Amino acid sequence: MYRAPSPDTILNNYDSARETYLMFGVDTDKVLKDLTEIPVSLHCWQGDDVTGFEGQEELSGGGIIATGNYPGRARNGEELRSDIDFAFDLIPGKHRVNLHALYAETGGVKTERDELSLEHFSKWLNWAKEKKITLDFNPSFFSHPMADSGFTLASPNKKIRDFWIRHAKACRDIAAGFGRELGKPCVNNLWIPDGSKDLPADRMNPRRTLKESLDEIYEKKLDEKYLLDSVECKLFGIGSEAYVVGSHEFYLAYALSRNIMLCLDTGHFHPTESIADKISSVLVFMNKLLLHVSRGVRWDSDHVVLLDDEVRSIAQEVKRAGGFDKVHFALDFFDASINRVTAWVIGTRALLKAIMLALLEPTDMLKSEEEKGNFGNRLALMEELKSLPFGSVWYKFCYDNRVPAGSDWLNKIEEYENTVMYMRK
Repeated sequence: MYRAPSPDTILNNYDSARETYLMFGVDTDKVLKDLTEIPVSLHCWQGDDVTGFEGQEELSGGGIIATGNYPGRARNGEELRSDIDFAFDLIPGKHRVNLHALYAETGGVKTERDELSLEHFSKWLNWAKEKKITLDFNPSFFSHPMADSGFTLASPNKKIRDFWIRHAKACRDIAAGFGRELGKPCVNNLWIPDGSKDLPADRMNPRRTLKESLDEIYEKKLDEKYLLDSVECKLFGIGSEAYVVGSHEFYLAYALSRNIMLCLDTGHFHPTESIADKISSVLVFMNKLLLHVSRGVRWDSDHVVLLDDEVRSIAQEVKRAGGFDKVHFALDFFDASINRVTAWVIGTRALLKAIMLALLEPTDMLKSEEEKGNFGNRLALMEELKSLPFGSVWYKFCYDNRVPAGSDWLNKIEEYENTVMYMRK
């Protein structure tokens, strides 16, 4: 059995850590309060391997693949919501849930994606109201016969293109409905898989077509009190290794020119390229940014998030750029080789730890040394901060939020796995 620190140990260690951080001018009590105001959007598709509720047994079309077959996958909305509920019981703070359109619940009635409406998500909406959480949304441009060619909004086939335009419009209306019903804006993020496996002769016309499709989708103005539109770029994907229509440069230009939020995904760039440096560049020109936090391993972008250098640098840069009121954090990974709830908990807690570490940084002190030209002092302080007792502050955050502070949450996962997930056949 995995053990947890006692409440007395947590509180005593926190008191000591608070004194240590005060030496650097950091108020840990304020950090704990601020962290409760920063939600992470938990992605529903980790819970069922991006299968959705349309009846398909596996992913098809659109450059997405989930590997592994760990027992206990959620098979319907009730099971998926149960798993998310359980994950939230192990994650400190109050967070959001991110849905894809293929998680519509139509009551067994065949409903095409361009015919979806808010009523097809009524169970999700009622659940969100009951749990007092906010929903985010995504149109689903994959795992569908109309995506088998590898092209959707950039397709030269008008019938295919118009179908996906209607789908995207329907999803904007659904997302706005979430925002109205839940009282907070819903982030509606658009990503398409369009691209070429090998070298194309024409890169320009698909991008012109995509621009025209997007302009038609976003022609209708919807209130930002309810809806925040975003577009997501990618360097390459499965089946589109040589060319992706919606590249970083394309969507950066589109988002800036249309006043739409840009989404940066940590797994959508070259394996050696970090999105941390892009954050301040974007925020100079935009007042909002969506981050999809994933973990790339070589060419595959969808591994469970860990507290690694990349995630720490992303949160750090948001803090240093003064961007916590401008940046929306969301997770985007799917690993079917391990317990799917475990994956959610690991990834969300890792991102929250990175955000906490950023909040604990005495950024003003570092910038002061930099302004004075004391670059050696700046570097020395950055190194010194790495050995401060961050873990004691994290345990206090978990304790305050009544979730497991140590690794004993694994005991709860094991029990849930044996009594709930393994019962699914």
